[in-house]
Amino acid sequence: MRHIERHRTAHVGWLRAAVLGANDGLISTASLVVGVAASGTGRAAVLVAGVAGLVAGSMSMAAGEYVSVSSQSDTETADLAREREELATQPEHELEELVGIYQSRGLSLELAREVAVQLTERDALGVHAREELGITDATAARPLQAALASAAAFAVGAALPVVVAAVAPAEWLGPLVIGTALVLLVVLGALAARVGGAPVVRGAFRVALWGALAMGASALVGRLVGAPV
Repeated sequence: MRHIERHRTAHVGWLRAAVLGANDGLISTASLVVGVAASGTGRAAVLVAGVAGLVAGSMSMAAGEYVSVSSQSDTETADLAREREELATQPEHELEELVGIYQSRGLSLELAREVAVQLTERDALGVHAREELGITDATAARPLQAALASAAAFAVGAALPVVVAAVAPAEWLGPLVIGTALVLLVVLGALAARVGGAPVVRGAFRVALWGALAMGASALVGRLVGAPV
């Protein structure tokens, strides 16, 4: 029977972008809604602010993630091009470099050389990318995937406070947005921690704590700025 192992590193690229986007969307939009509501403005202004924050934040997350991951991708491409050239012009040196890597991991010189020779014959660039540069299919930069995941996750996270602001009674708008946002932050933090293999309680707590601080600060600013002078 074939043994199949599933590792969390296969999800690290999209998971990081999705969790960051959802948390950012929820915290920033909820804070914006709470701050505007605390200033004493009407529901219409709160909704305009929330929707504008959702759209602007989604585009900002997509652009930022795309540029950031594209830089990583460009670096990986440049390193692979250099490695490809060295393999073509200095194959013996590259082979010895690979032998040294395997020796440093505990293999004897003979075994390290045999492994290096066989892997080089099969896929020289692939083995050097993995062993020398640390580039694998699971961790390779994917700018478009990261950008779309961030934008979609931000929009999903930001949608909750906007929906609550649209349906909640005016006098309970702020507390309801804060309460529902904190509940979802706990869920998101626990889910991210579980998928990533981290302690669930700690993951949920740290996300909810920062969310609470952000919304509290925004509410305070809203009250101070919106108060009659």
